[in-house]
Amino acid sequence: MLKKISICLLCLGIIGCSTPRGPEISDQGGSNAFNTDISEINISGTSSRSFRVGVLLPLTGKASKHGQGLRNATMVALEDVRNPNLVLQYYDTQSTPSGARIAAENAIRQNSDLIIGPLMSTEVQAISNETIYQGVPVIAFSTAQEVLQPTVYTLGLLIEEQVNRIMTYAAQKGRKRFALLLPDNSTGSAVAKAAVKSAQKNGVEVTVIGFYAPSTSDFSGIIKEMTDYQTRHARLSSLRNMLQRKADNGDGTSKKALERLSTKEGLGDIGFDAIIIPESGAKLTAAISMFAYYDVAYPQVQFLGTSVWEGSRLNNESSIVHSWYPALSRMHSSYFANKYAGIFGEKPSSLYSFAYDAVALANEISKQDTDNINKVITNPDGYAGISGVFRLFEDGSNQHSLDILEIRPEGDAVINSAPRKFTNSGEEELLSAVNIDSSYRAPLIYGKDNATAQILIYGEVLPIENQGIRFRDPESERQAVNKELRQMGIVIP
Repeated sequence: MLKKISICLLCLGIIGCSTPRGPEISDQGGSNAFNTDISEINISGTSSRSFRVGVLLPLTGKASKHGQGLRNATMVALEDVRNPNLVLQYYDTQSTPSGARIAAENAIRQNSDLIIGPLMSTEVQAISNETIYQGVPVIAFSTAQEVLQPTVYTLGLLIEEQVNRIMTYAAQKGRKRFALLLPDNSTGSAVAKAAVKSAQKNGVEVTVIGFYAPSTSDFSGIIKEMTDYQTRHARLSSLRNMLQRKADNGDGTSKKALERLSTKEGLGDIGFDAIIIPESGAKLTAAISMFAYYDVAYPQVQFLGTSVWEGSRLNNESSIVHSWYPALSRMHSSYFANKYAGIFGEKPSSLYSFAYDAVALANEISKQDTDNINKVITNPDGYAGISGVFRLFEDGSNQHSLDILEIRPEGDAVINSAPRKFTNSGEEELLSAVNIDSSYRAPLIYGKDNATAQILIYGEVLPIENQGIRFRDPESERQAVNKELRQMGIVIP
């Protein structure tokens, strides 16, 4: 049975309740060289059984806007949980690893039972050794899986979970061969690693990966390679020449076939029927439009994204309509967004919901009669929060309940709802390392040295028998061409 966080909104009773008394705020002098005072918040004073939470946020520096928003969200949560024994102590990381390290040291020195934050992966790395040594669990907001480890958790939405969710759904809908168009950076690497694991788990393939410079907005070259344009264009030209000769001799069927082929740029199997593009905005539009130029479009290919697609407002882009992407459940998000906006005068970022849920989780921990905080944190039943159910795993990673949304002209619509509870232990959701046997085929790599890419994805260069190939045999290619022609209603005389 799902273990619910004790917050009023879960029973929706808070909407009709009188406004709770706001949290009391007091400042205590501190010794942090980067932060000369520590803000301490609780509802109605501390007691001898107080559960103290050190909240490490970038309240100054380059990430201060997010830091202030996260702090605001924790205050909203503290007001809702109304637990007089829950005390939040705020420490400024100054948006730097050194600031985070000093903040963590002060939080531990001042008896924090739990640390919420920090935000950035470099900050998490900076505090981990000390928090592990001192036995203080961390619930961070980073989305970098490589900084996580036992007792260093995150509520951030991880790339691996997003990729697995969207690939699993697409596989269930019949998509079997996946391509990836990725920035050549840490995000691209994370997507590639997750995709090959998810593919094997779901019995499908990643057949093509194209890497591009993160600064580029010109995708013509890489997409031309990924879609095997030259071979497909040459095949189409050869067919057109043959049909033209017959049409010149009065063959009406050939003339009709030429008319139907007039808008085509290539002919033949492109090697994939779904593609993941973890981009947003103008870059996403440019990429999908370029695929369309090379005759790659829905429904032949299903375009897939990550959560960065949410809010991109691409509903008027015809080439993107029918595309799918995962996003956090909107189960209770309107309550939080409305309350936050009412207090602070602006709409909250989706990131801020994690801060709310972190405080609600701390509230639940504070009520448990146990010295093993980590056992409570990693309860396999999970917890219900602002953005649906979630749970944390012993390795520091997490699982959220993610909706699948489809882009439609009238607005994005949920086509596969997030689960409202977890029905397994969670081990089934974790992606295992890829099993490289004699039948395994690595994806074709474009835009990056093949050996370098394989080391990045698999940790090694794969044997020659596992290297990717464009087509299995000429017969499969002939069948693919004939299928495409039949779909166009073309009969070759």
